[in-house]
Amino acid sequence: MSRLPLIQPDTATGKAADLLAGVQKALGVTPNMTKAMVNSPAVLEAYLGFSGALGGGALSAGIRERIALLVAEENGCDYCLSAHSYIGANIAKLDSAEIEASRHGESSDAKAAAVLAFATSVVRTRGGVEETDIKTARAGGLTDGEITEVIANVALNVFTNYLNKAVETDIDWPVVRHHEH
Repeated sequence: MSRLPLIQPDTATGKAADLLAGVQKALGVTPNMTKAMVNSPAVLEAYLGFSGALGGGALSAGIRERIALLVAEENGCDYCLSAHSYIGANIAKLDSAEIEASRHGESSDAKAAAVLAFATSVVRTRGGVEETDIKTARAGGLTDGEITEVIANVALNVFTNYLNKAVETDIDWPVVRHHEH
């Protein structure tokens, strides 16, 4: 049971109602995470803005989903792991082996593997990466812009992980549980 109310689109008012209607229109569903976020419309608006801006960046949807899977696994967030396993499979068209590998910072795709290696360093050091991590990312084919976007995607996913864990958002996706580390 979520620790905060999940604001329903049919009872929301004002800015909360407008934001949830936009989520429903964009996704075809209104995930429980957004219903929790809209307890503060500013939080949902910030999330949608950050996520939307990164969606228009250099990293593909498949790469962004891999980062989300890695960060959710690292942070033990079953809500986000469930959501991104579903989105990874059904929207980004990642196969089950790639979804599982991504959770552990690995990929059969060389570019994705370079991204995930760097993202693993970012999340595990809480941003305190070494110069060698940047050099390794560049050697793996990442541009400076992509390196910047990896950091931003890690941060976005840390935010959603922390929110969903703190609030204990009810999982409204096919449930996937993190591995005990």
